[in-house]
Amino acid sequence: MASPTELPQLISEFIDLAKEYLREHTIVPAKKLGRLFGFSLAAAFLFVLASLFLAVVGMRLIVEAMPDGAIWSGLGYIASALALLAITGLVMWRAAK
Repeated sequence: MASPTELPQLISEFIDLAKEYLREHTIVPAKKLGRLFGFSLAAAFLFVLASLFLAVVGMRLIVEAMPDGAIWSGLGYIASALALLAITGLVMWRAAK
């Protein structure tokens, strides 16, 4: 058993060990998680931007493939919207598995 004169030193060692344990097991993993979150957010933004550009290119290809005329142009926009919805549904269906 510790003597009463050693008690303040043991308490300060306990506090130091507790601080080190909390820093090692909470703050350091939280920083790593924050870094991972930042990279994930940037990747998600880039995927959304790439999907948007691909959707615009696909729409322009479908509209250009249609014959000239206002009705055909409108039909091209509708066809591209339906194709985009079908692709989105396919991606969501595969992601749910």
